[in-house]
Amino acid sequence: MAGISLSRVWKRFGSVDVIRDVSLDIEPGELVVFLGPSGSGKTTLLRMIAGLESIDKGTLLIDGVRSEGLAPGRRNVAMVFQNYALYPHMTVAENMAFGLRNIRVAPDVIDQRIAEAARMLEMEALLNRRPSQLSGGQRQRVAIGRAIVKEPKAFLFDEPLSNLDAALRARTRVELAELHQRLQATMIYVTHDQVEAMTLADRIVILNNCRIEQVGTPIEVYTRPASRFVATFVGSPAMNILPVAVSGAGDRLNARLTDGSLVELRGAPTDMDWRELGVRPESLTVVAKGGETSATATVVERLGERTLIYARLADGTQVTAQDRGITSVEPGSTIQLEFDTAGLHLFAADGSAWHASE
Repeated sequence: MAGISLSRVWKRFGSVDVIRDVSLDIEPGELVVFLGPSGSGKTTLLRMIAGLESIDKGTLLIDGVRSEGLAPGRRNVAMVFQNYALYPHMTVAENMAFGLRNIRVAPDVIDQRIAEAARMLEMEALLNRRPSQLSGGQRQRVAIGRAIVKEPKAFLFDEPLSNLDAALRARTRVELAELHQRLQATMIYVTHDQVEAMTLADRIVILNNCRIEQVGTPIEVYTRPASRFVATFVGSPAMNILPVAVSGAGDRLNARLTDGSLVELRGAPTDMDWRELGVRPESLTVVAKGGETSATATVVERLGERTLIYARLADGTQVTAQDRGITSVEPGSTIQLEFDTAGLHLFAADGSAWHASE
């Protein structure tokens, strides 16, 4: 296990900055997920750690050793790519052994490492097959096994599940979480899939516009997003963001929605220029009567254990609310909506955020 530390690193392609002044400390044995939209810089940052992209400014420490000037092979990290990158003419065992043979590891050590990795990944029966004889999930496991046999200081995963179908992604995601628990190895995992991030990560690094927006545990970034971007990017369906006018004094403020409805806020600072109210669908629920506002249901999405209601307020504002799994709501129904005061968020003009859970 090795810690990884980035200090004020920059990367530029031509005149375009793709990583801007990023600093991050990753603890030994930690699984950190880089999460962000396309173009946010997450894969570039991973490749900078691997040595596949140079670091223009700043420092990189791997296990306490200055590494930004080291060749990729001397950093002792293993990268698992999105496209598997297996040699089609080699068997599974030969693919896993190839890198070790190149650095002249003893044959008996290679055999031992391959056997242990195959047992760990439950693919002993696949060792004599070629990639063309494997499913997508099996090929991905071979790529992971090839990384394991190197016994690296850190594993770097670049969207390794993106080529798998939905069911296989879910199963392989669980396998990766179990693998991390067994190895207790330092891992960095790049994805744009927030379900993968929330499932796998000890901490999530949210990247946007080539900078870090927030670093925190999955629960922290979900319940206490540091910015409006994080609030809308993390969570499916996305957080409702509603324009409001905030008024009041003391520890009691009111947020007036654009349809005229009032939502009570408790404990929000009074000295900020609050512009928007954020509420996740699970904190905006359908009630029989007494809600803060009413809406017209447009789409009813039945998910079994819960129902998502896509609705329109009186002024046309779109919201997503939640109801119980067995619901009587139908498209076109008028519904009452109640705001959970413990699940409210405020966003100011300057980007500041306040969360009722604070």
